[in-house]
Amino acid sequence: MSSGNAKVTEAELEKDLGPRRVYSTSPSSSRMPAFASVLAVIAILYFGKEVLLPLAIAVLLTFALAPISSRLRKLGLPRIAAVIITVVLAFLVLVLFGLVVAGHIAEVVQNLPAYQGNIIAKIRSLQEGGTDSGIVRRLTSVVESVGRELSNVEERPVAPGSASRTREPVLVEIFAPSRPIETLTGLIGPLLGPIASLGLIIVVVIFMLLEREELRDRFIRLVGYGDLHRTTEAIQEAGSRVAQYLLMQLVVNCAYGVPLAFGLWAVGIPNPALWGMLAIVLRFVPYIGPVIATVLPLFLAFAVDPGWSLVLWVAAIFVVLELTSNNVIEPWLYGSRTGLSPLAIIVAAIFWAWLWGPVGLVLSTPLTVCLAVLGRYVPQFEFLEVVFGSDPVLDPKERLYQRLLAGDPDEATDYAEEFLEEDYLEDYYGKVAIPALLLAEKDRRRGVLTAEQMEQVFGTAITLVSNLGEIAEEEEDEQKETEAAGRPSTPLEERNGDESELPDGRGKTVFCVGGRGSLDDASAAMLAQILQVQGAEVVSARHSDIPNRAMSLVPKQSNAIVVCFLNKDSTRHATILVRRFKRMYPAIRVGAVLWVENHEEEQPPALEQADFVATTLTSAAREALADAPPSLVTPARKIRTRRSSNKTGITATPSRI
Repeated sequence: MSSGNAKVTEAELEKDLGPRRVYSTSPSSSRMPAFASVLAVIAILYFGKEVLLPLAIAVLLTFALAPISSRLRKLGLPRIAAVIITVVLAFLVLVLFGLVVAGHIAEVVQNLPAYQGNIIAKIRSLQEGGTDSGIVRRLTSVVESVGRELSNVEERPVAPGSASRTREPVLVEIFAPSRPIETLTGLIGPLLGPIASLGLIIVVVIFMLLEREELRDRFIRLVGYGDLHRTTEAIQEAGSRVAQYLLMQLVVNCAYGVPLAFGLWAVGIPNPALWGMLAIVLRFVPYIGPVIATVLPLFLAFAVDPGWSLVLWVAAIFVVLELTSNNVIEPWLYGSRTGLSPLAIIVAAIFWAWLWGPVGLVLSTPLTVCLAVLGRYVPQFEFLEVVFGSDPVLDPKERLYQRLLAGDPDEATDYAEEFLEEDYLEDYYGKVAIPALLLAEKDRRRGVLTAEQMEQVFGTAITLVSNLGEIAEEEEDEQKETEAAGRPSTPLEERNGDESELPDGRGKTVFCVGGRGSLDDASAAMLAQILQVQGAEVVSARHSDIPNRAMSLVPKQSNAIVVCFLNKDSTRHATILVRRFKRMYPAIRVGAVLWVENHEEEQPPALEQADFVATTLTSAAREALADAPPSLVTPARKIRTRRSSNKTGITATPSRI
């Protein structure tokens, strides 16, 4: 194929596919600078974490405190007063929270030696429990044997002639009296770094809140001055996502931590407020934090109680709280999610923990939210949204087509059932399945879909239709109940918002057949199932059955014959088939379906002798079940020849009558 034809084909395909999201496919040479930029940014984040980490914390706190400052300003407070009050209150809460937690931790550490006897007794009971071949006993013996073997290897005498074994030096620690100033310096020195970082964060947050609009304008001028609309949307979305995530996560964590503290207090766990407060903080750390918040109280219950009842009570409290939080509180409070996929949250937690340690683990989700928003609005970083985002990167029709190509009817059925939780079968076939077959037909026309792949797509599609048979029966029963209740309109029309009723299919017989390929056969099977939902008796066939078995396949009492084509340029072939069926069954309505997507419904082309021509599933079902009489068959024009003679011989000239 020439390059010119290839360009025309691609243009036609783009027109047929309609508006859809297109991801950039720049050549690898142009991606190298972007990849190098990403590596450079990671290096800067890693080696500059001493400076960048406080700034990142300050930015996220600014996002979280900005709504509070704005609310105070709306109440009439000056900007400076609103910002100072917001920051002071926020950091006072954080400092008080930290002091209370530190005090409880010191008390727990002080009381741990008192629990040593219970811990040793329980370990011994585990070792002695059960039979002599208990798991704990066997594991303990294995560990002790390995330890003895290692000790024997180290103490084994040196062979003659080898170098003598050098003795390990004995560590000697010299205690010298220290001066009070040195002692005070030793105590304050380790605290200087955190105190300086905290002061820097407070100052940065104050200035960011004071000059929030100015910083926004400077960021727009620096990054997106050429597209103010997209840059403004990106800033607003990043701020709202992060602020909403932090606020909702805080509310969810408090709804978890406060009942936890009361529950632990009720069963007798020491310092219950500590474990509730730690649960509030640790649940900000994705996946790992809740596990740590659960293990610590369980270990304390193991140490405090000589028996096992306290451990069971604590475990029951955590199970109840987890079920309540995951199934009731979080779905109720989260008006919108972070927009990140679960795998992206895990990968982001690993990445930021590697970069910035435990603090990076806490900040991983908000920072990744900002990156996902950056990828949504900046074309150069679009891969970030594709990698981290939770929104599907493929349209439903593309997703189904990919499953059809892979020959995976089970996953295709799962996707369909998710769709059918809110919509109906006719909507799924019209909006997803038929468009997916149209994508397959376009690939066939381009020559990239082999005959084996087409048969695989057909087989997977037929299996999908069969798997959805139970849902079709449920919709058919629903329609019968609706009609029995005396409602004039069927569920299908009510869903489509169509004023005209879809004809009742009971007592009618329809013959559906593919036009010229296995993909057409799959579309005919989907139409047949929709007609069955309407109560019609449907017989479907493949295109290969038309030449030899058409007379035996079409029931004599049929009301309509429908021939389906996914290639809308198949009007000539459709005309031939319609004429053939018309000559064979003049008393039956015969029509064709030249499929297009529902949102692209257009005026169908006129086919000679066709009783109807449809382009969508709804219009095809309506025409197939219509009560209109079939049109009269136009007699075929006969051709006769007349003979004429000349010097070169006799020729026959056709003459049409």
